[in-house]
Amino acid sequence: MSEVIKVGMADLNVCKAPDVITTLGLGSCIGLVFYDPVSKVGGMVHYMLPDSTKVRNNSNIAKFADTGIDELLRRVIAAGANKGRLIAKIAGGARNAEAAKAKLKQLGIRLVAEDTGLNYGRTVELHCDTGEFYIKSVGKPLKII
Repeated sequence: MSEVIKVGMADLNVCKAPDVITTLGLGSCIGLVFYDPVSKVGGMVHYMLPDSTKVRNNSNIAKFADTGIDELLRRVIAAGANKGRLIAKIAGGARNAEAAKAKLKQLGIRLVAEDTGLNYGRTVELHCDTGEFYIKSVGKPLKII
């Protein structure tokens, strides 16, 4: 029986097959996932802002692209993922997407799919058995990337 692991706003978590990890209501926020297709370990961060260095009180690392992506990487590797096999996928707001792309490039992790921009909310799910990233939006067909 698979479990659904929920990630809140400014939050992150990891999952392993056959579990699913999900976050609700991505508006301007970004949901970024890492996935290792061999170990079937994945993880998701739901971040709100691109850069923690611009904010004085930044105790919540998952709130920002730079610190949240680093922490997610640390946790998926601790859970058994191999950095060399990791792929990344993103969904959500346009402005924050650039921060994800810059950070992934710095880390040397491939961004293989994205569904970003425009002005509607998204709920996303990473299925750790297949690596499929489900994107659900009100009034739109299910998208799988």
